[in-house]
Amino acid sequence: MATSLAILLPFFLIFNLASSESFIGVNYGQVADNLPPPSATAKLLQSTAIGKVRLYGTDPAIIKALANTGIGIVIGAANGDIPGLASDPNFAKTWVNTNVVPYYPASNIILVTVGNEVITSNDAGLVNQMLPAIQNVQSALDAASLGGKIKVSTVHSMAVLRDSEPPSAGRFHPEYDTVLQGLLSFNNATGSPFAINPYPYFAYRSDPGRADNLAFCLFQPNAGRIDSNTNIKYMNMFDAQVDAVRSALDSLGFKNVEIVVAETGWPYKGDSNEAGPSLENAKAYNGNLIAHLRSMVGTPLMPGKSVDTYLFALYDEDLKPGAASERAFGLFNPDQTMIYDAGLTKQQQTSSPVPVVAPTTPDMSKSPVTPKPTTVPSALLLFTT
Repeated sequence: MATSLAILLPFFLIFNLASSESFIGVNYGQVADNLPPPSATAKLLQSTAIGKVRLYGTDPAIIKALANTGIGIVIGAANGDIPGLASDPNFAKTWVNTNVVPYYPASNIILVTVGNEVITSNDAGLVNQMLPAIQNVQSALDAASLGGKIKVSTVHSMAVLRDSEPPSAGRFHPEYDTVLQGLLSFNNATGSPFAINPYPYFAYRSDPGRADNLAFCLFQPNAGRIDSNTNIKYMNMFDAQVDAVRSALDSLGFKNVEIVVAETGWPYKGDSNEAGPSLENAKAYNGNLIAHLRSMVGTPLMPGKSVDTYLFALYDEDLKPGAASERAFGLFNPDQTMIYDAGLTKQQQTSSPVPVVAPTTPDMSKSPVTPKPTTVPSALLLFTT
């Protein structure tokens, strides 16, 4: 019997590893009045290759529903919680004892995000309180003997970058240097990630006129764009945006801080005056992105490994204000049917839903609840060939 178990165990492990993919996550926003029960969502997620879920808050019903599924859970402290978390260590302990301790480890909480896009919020008080809040949450996790198991970080808009074109020239805005030095020192010391929200969709929306912009954003065949500093040819906007963040981190001396893509996506419909939203484009972007991640090609500056990427979003959020596209980023309907097939079902893991064009690197011998970001960084990575 023991011999049989020894033989079978590797097959069980292979099966479990194939069930979901840890680098594919999804955002589970709740600015809606038509969402299914958390239990139904948990079953839906288990039928997909999605390995992680990001919540913008700490809804206990959702956290409980995900218990014993193995799905990694990111929970969030709201921007409004930052002053209390920063000023009062006991508030942070209460927060952790309320929102983490009762559920872990059955609910696989892997990361706490303290605030969303705080640095670019233009709220100086909040910006200055962010790192103390993060440190107090870390201390509270340490006190609960969870410090080595659950990471703490925050999430950034691409607008933290002053320069992103070409990717090798990626740099943060100098006015953010002080707070970023402190935050990145914390990330480096604790092994927590630098989480960023890159959206090729917003880059395309700002400049839809160029003929190959859409193909470059959608991972479709295109001529590619050369980074003149490195001679690397980029074949898609996602890699270019993530590598610009990598370059910015490296320029500050934080080459070991890992990047997590906390949000990225494409709307499947929008207002008549919005450039880019369509079912075809959304399917192409998300489907090609998933295939790109599964290829494990990585980015030119981070080859051979896929960055953990959280798709936006699991469902539409019908109560969001703004343009119609804001309410049309969902992958699934409230009845759990697919809005379109992005290749997320388990049986699709072994085949890419759509072709992926891999990035190319040069012959060196010859030479990265608040809604998605709606502002577009000054540098859009629409660099020339």
